[in-house]
Amino acid sequence: MSAQKEQKMEGLGLEGIGDLSGLLNDPENTKGGAGPLALALDLIDEDPNQPRTEDNPGFSKSSLEELAATIRHRGVKTPISVRENQDEPGRFIINHGARRFRGSRIAEKETIPAFIDNDYNEADQVIENLQRNELTAREIADYIGRELAKDVKKGDIAAAIGKSAAFVSQHVTLLDLPEPIAEAFNTGRVNDVTVINELVKAYKKNPDEVVAWLADDEQEITRGSVKLLREYLDDKRKHEDEERDPNTVDAFTGQTDAEGDDDQEEDEAPAKKEPKEQDPDKLKKAIIMVKHDERMGRLMLNRRPTTEGWAWIKYEDDGHEFEADLGTVELMALMDGA
Repeated sequence: MSAQKEQKMEGLGLEGIGDLSGLLNDPENTKGGAGPLALALDLIDEDPNQPRTEDNPGFSKSSLEELAATIRHRGVKTPISVRENQDEPGRFIINHGARRFRGSRIAEKETIPAFIDNDYNEADQVIENLQRNELTAREIADYIGRELAKDVKKGDIAAAIGKSAAFVSQHVTLLDLPEPIAEAFNTGRVNDVTVINELVKAYKKNPDEVVAWLADDEQEITRGSVKLLREYLDDKRKHEDEERDPNTVDAFTGQTDAEGDDDQEEDEAPAKKEPKEQDPDKLKKAIIMVKHDERMGRLMLNRRPTTEGWAWIKYEDDGHEFEADLGTVELMALMDGA
């Protein structure tokens, strides 16, 4: 250091600090700084437990090649986040930024800008990717399944990733799908979680019909088509009940349906009751209309919510049923549905 510079440092009272040039070349001393580090790619490993799997569209060859082309031209503009590898000192594990890491390797880069964040967990990774819509329904379901296996409650999982209890419940359905629906999901014919849940409901009531419907490879599986399927099956079952032959012999009783009905009427022989006078101030059947996400719906009073302060709602336009926080619901009308 020149005599002139030493003289200036003495004038500022900095003579006790010594030479600071070594800090510029020591990444360890920049962890708490404002800028990212230039970490060698060879010192970084991907997290084997990251929520995104190899079949994620973001990891496809074409997608990574496109990213690598921009990195060759412009470099990585948004630093990745890493944490120190506790098992291998001196190495790092990616918190988020696996695509940028892979793209940089394809682009034959030697370093990548990175921030070190040791206060990071799997829930943070899920949140990061959910906010960017980069997780598939299967990846979300697998994460929720791992948390449930640790005895974490659905409500706690929902709170951790900033989603509703209904969101978690819908994805839990994906962990144990009936075989024909699982095949449609795994082959990519249907990825909409709401549609899958509606298909499961239809399958529980009419398994053979749903299997036949799914067997048609040209059948589009959308919210609209599944709604029509459920309406058709409900209508078909209603007509079958109405057209049931009263002379069919029951294998257990040896009686026809008509005879069984007659015996039941004789056994019961209910006494005639005078009809009660209806109170005009009371509702026979209350229907509570609400607004949620600018869509009209009605509270489903016959379904028990999983969490206090929540309720089941059915949209008027497409019949979709879901659970929602009552704090997000606006009361619109109270009607008599009798």
